[in-house]
Amino acid sequence: MIDVRVELPLPRFTLRVEVRLGAGVTAIMGPSGSGKTSFLEALAGLRRQARGLIALDGSTWLHSSKGIALPPEARRVGYVPQDAGLFPHLTALGNVGFGARGEVSAVETAIDTLEIRGLLHRYPTSLSGGEKQRVALARALATRPRLLLLDEPLASVDVALRERVLPYLVRIRDEWSVPCVYVTHNVGEALALAERLVLFRDGHVEAQGPPLELLGAPGVTRAAESGIENLLAGRVVAHDANGGVTRVQLDGGPSVSIPLVPERPTGARVTVAIRAEDLLVAVEPVRGLSARNVYPARVIAIERTGVDVTLRCALTDAGPDAAWLARVTPSAVEALGLTTGSTVWLAVKSHSVRLV
Repeated sequence: MIDVRVELPLPRFTLRVEVRLGAGVTAIMGPSGSGKTSFLEALAGLRRQARGLIALDGSTWLHSSKGIALPPEARRVGYVPQDAGLFPHLTALGNVGFGARGEVSAVETAIDTLEIRGLLHRYPTSLSGGEKQRVALARALATRPRLLLLDEPLASVDVALRERVLPYLVRIRDEWSVPCVYVTHNVGEALALAERLVLFRDGHVEAQGPPLELLGAPGVTRAAESGIENLLAGRVVAHDANGGVTRVQLDGGPSVSIPLVPERPTGARVTVAIRAEDLLVAVEPVRGLSARNVYPARVIAIERTGVDVTLRCALTDAGPDAAWLARVTPSAVEALGLTTGSTVWLAVKSHSVRLV
């Protein structure tokens, strides 16, 4: 548990944040210039002007009234900035090993988690954006941090690279068990990775809570106008070469057909992405439709997100956490008579499901 009550003077305003962060992933969202990066830097000890309290699991990093202000190196924080921040004169291996305090096992585990063994002899100038971010993540993990801070690590890479890096963030969350504060502008990333979402605006906390419960909050609505993705973890269970599809069994949910990807072996862990806009919603059982994936569900929340409406739907044949988001127009909600509790069928074509 991380207790934070911090004030930090900034040019436009004084950042004032009071939050309690859990042991999992906390996503931070908000407009540019709202204080998100400055907040991470205060946690890391990079802002000497910060005042207040920062304590992690009983260890006090900052307590202004008691004169306590641990320097960055004493906090054991792993920090990954937007631009990766790699040392250009070091190879990927040199970057990962930097600051690891000789913990060879931590370096090796980080290399394997991020799957960068083939990159170790290369210098940053020869790496793609996604490769640089994976090396930077490995470097942060190799220090065995008590807290991991990620400042929009996917913002500087294109969509294809983002989709290749995202599964590694899921893997870090599931395998390393390190508290993480993750700054992002992408609603789908927050929904997929975080157990808690904190919305910043003009230096203060506008709202906080479980990501799904904040879909209608102004900060999330603004970000959602560019689109929402359902990012779902699962495992490859079968390939049908004749049918041209691969079947993925989703964690705590149904199986889904995607375009054939024989290079992903049976049993491989994968993450699939389904845009909320690509889910078709019906109020009667679906027949005679080309879509390969049809699931009965119940509408558990209806939120206005920008000009559209986002439906949060609980799948009938899935666990309680298997909520999918579908985006429709307000006129569709009215025409279908949708209300909270409505029974619906969600349909999506195989080609609308991407493997990331």
